[in-house]
Amino acid sequence: MHFTEDLENLKNNKPCSSALVKLRPFIDKNGIIRVAGRLSNSNEHYNYKYPYILPRRDRVVELLIEHYHKKHLHAGPELLMSLLRNKCWILAARRIIHHIIHKCNTCFKSKPRAILPLMSDLPSQRVNQAEKAFTHVGCNYAGPLQYTHLRGRGIRSRKAWLCAFTCLTTRATHIDVATDFSTVSFLAALKRVLSRRGPIKCLYTDNGTCFVGTHSYLRDFYKLIDKELNPRLHEELDENRIEWKFIPPASPHFGGCWESMIKVIKSHLFKVIGQQILSYEELLTVLTQIEALLNSRPLTSMSCDPAEPSALTPAHFLNSFPLSSFPGYPTDSTSLIQRHSLLDSPVQSFWQRWRSDYLHKLQVRAKWNSLAAPILVGTVVVIMTDNAPPLSWPLGVVEKVHPSKNRIVRVVTVKTAKGSFVRPVVRLCPLPNQ
Repeated sequence: MHFTEDLENLKNNKPCSSALVKLRPFIDKNGIIRVAGRLSNSNEHYNYKYPYILPRRDRVVELLIEHYHKKHLHAGPELLMSLLRNKCWILAARRIIHHIIHKCNTCFKSKPRAILPLMSDLPSQRVNQAEKAFTHVGCNYAGPLQYTHLRGRGIRSRKAWLCAFTCLTTRATHIDVATDFSTVSFLAALKRVLSRRGPIKCLYTDNGTCFVGTHSYLRDFYKLIDKELNPRLHEELDENRIEWKFIPPASPHFGGCWESMIKVIKSHLFKVIGQQILSYEELLTVLTQIEALLNSRPLTSMSCDPAEPSALTPAHFLNSFPLSSFPGYPTDSTSLIQRHSLLDSPVQSFWQRWRSDYLHKLQVRAKWNSLAAPILVGTVVVIMTDNAPPLSWPLGVVEKVHPSKNRIVRVVTVKTAKGSFVRPVVRLCPLPNQ
């Protein structure tokens, strides 16, 4: 029962509660509490001038709002309130109307809202000193770009892709060109970066077809070596074996460290060449110059004092060691004689500046600072799909969750009509009426 006390007060000509006193309610001949208001001289119909009063928390009120919402083609909050006020006056109407519309699946599908979990801590390869630059590497493709293999009249253009390798620790970048999107082409680019930048310990990529194909090729190659070659060669190859790791599908933010470099490279490239179609040699020259520019960018703030050392850049960590071996490890001794080589001193000074001047800048979370509601197994979600309108995005059910070290779920397995897929939670929009 609602308004029991107010009904007794009205019958006894006593003041109403604070929720109704501004409406000057009265009881009509049918025993219904209505709003007296100030529209008695209006030419509108009786229900408009004296709408009956309804409570906020009641299932009947929710059903009434849902009926008007669907009847009037999923009207918005303001229009829905205007339609309801033609007959009734719902207390705290705006709040309950927003709540009902928020739970409408049809309205939600037209403008889904994804889950944004707390931004995770940086992985160890971003915040710990490495043996050298390009020990932990993120790789990504960009393009295609148009180029010509020769300069001349009637020469047809061809496609090429940028292949960018980014050191996760020093933020140094190596840019290469792949002439097609295949395993063979990426293997050739990988051999070139290994020859120029030295051994790679761990390689991070997305789930592109060329990356998956190369990973399968190298995995089968290592299996063959394990079976056929002697243990001594096996130990030698084990030292230089690349650990290949994939980020979850459809989750470029997991590779933001190297995705951001792709954005910068493309920005510089298109500003320089515009709509021109370069030859292969010209394209390679421009990309090499962009690489030098990116590796010369300061990682720390620049001082105005000329006595201060120059700002630390990724270039300080490059080409300061033999390409076939690793540099010396840090030591507490200050004597150069006790080091493995004279190059260790500048190398370690660069790493010391990296720890003292650069590392603390990675503390702040730029976004995703609040804990989101955890996604559970069995939750029905709308899966964001690129190049498709929201109303055509498929539905799925969370089949399995994959929590991180701090037990925050950022990746799940979703079961759809076409099978099960691994997806990040930022690409999932849970239906509201669960």
